[in-house]
Amino acid sequence: MIQEPGLSVTYASLPLALTQGDPAGIGPDIAITAWAKRRENGVSPFIFIGDPDVVASRAALIGVPLNIETCDADSAVGLFENAFPILPLSVGFDVQAGQPHVGAAHATIKAIETAVSLTVEGKAAAVVTNPIAKSVLYEAGFGFPGHTEFLADLAFRQTGEQVTPVMMIAGPKVRVVPVTIHIPVKDVPAALTEELIVTTCRIIDADLRRKFGIEAPRLAVAGLNPHAGEDGALGTEDRDIVHPATMRLRKDGIDAFGPLPADTMFHDAARKRYDVAVCMYHDQALIPAKALASTIRSTSHSGCPSSAPRQTMALPLVLPARASPMRRASWRHSRWRRTFPSAAGPAHNGGHRRTTTATGRHPAP
Repeated sequence: MIQEPGLSVTYASLPLALTQGDPAGIGPDIAITAWAKRRENGVSPFIFIGDPDVVASRAALIGVPLNIETCDADSAVGLFENAFPILPLSVGFDVQAGQPHVGAAHATIKAIETAVSLTVEGKAAAVVTNPIAKSVLYEAGFGFPGHTEFLADLAFRQTGEQVTPVMMIAGPKVRVVPVTIHIPVKDVPAALTEELIVTTCRIIDADLRRKFGIEAPRLAVAGLNPHAGEDGALGTEDRDIVHPATMRLRKDGIDAFGPLPADTMFHDAARKRYDVAVCMYHDQALIPAKALASTIRSTSHSGCPSSAPRQTMALPLVLPARASPMRRASWRHSRWRRTFPSAAGPAHNGGHRRTTTATGRHPAP
């Protein structure tokens, strides 16, 4: 069985489906180092979905002896102790570490799609995503801002149900969720609505109860503007959008409070007062999360489990001895269990990287 520390979900003995990410990036290095440190760090078994030639050349580059075995997901757990299991997916050309190329985009996308399919089919416990080069994918015609939105689309393709993508970053010291995700800062005010905040917080509340085992989640809701708007003096969004949203949530029995000044939400004493910080835009959430934790334990998504130890490719680190070892097989896993339940099904002990009902629908009001 696989038990994630601090979580109340136990998974059947299935491998994690680990995507290659951009093959020129740091993803192969992370996977290789995680496997090499599997015993001392208690890394859960995974199957790497990617190019065996890329893994072999990268292992040689970073000086890690590696026994590679190509296999299917059914064989991965049994092989993991003594071999690095790979579900082969060829890039189609020689990859140069640190030099992303648009020709690899198809393999990057296919790896994510394959990982999701394995999870839906009950052959993998969760999806784990290595970093992608978004600019390269955009050049190849990729139509999504990032992993989060792509996973939501895959959820729809697999289930026929629309889901609202919700991205939770969970670390040892803080959990954060940005209400708006991968959009320019200048577009945030127009994208921010009362309904979006309410919907996002309902999903968060449900997942904290069912996946993290928190009986009465406390949601600290950040304001959009400095000082949470100063009652309209520094912007009306907090007064007219964020505050009414928190009132609706409280009426529904969800312990959401705010809007709070974001600059005072993340010191030690403040973090003791809530279970998750709900932020209005990407960097408002991710800057404190990454500043407070060198290791991000999980990134959750609405519908399917997945993860990246970092959210950039770290091209300058794709050199021997420069990439930090991945201390655990972290996984970006949120509401994806709701939409992509493994056929084996996780056993819940009262409630979490992190799953809810077996549909992609939002919790009822």
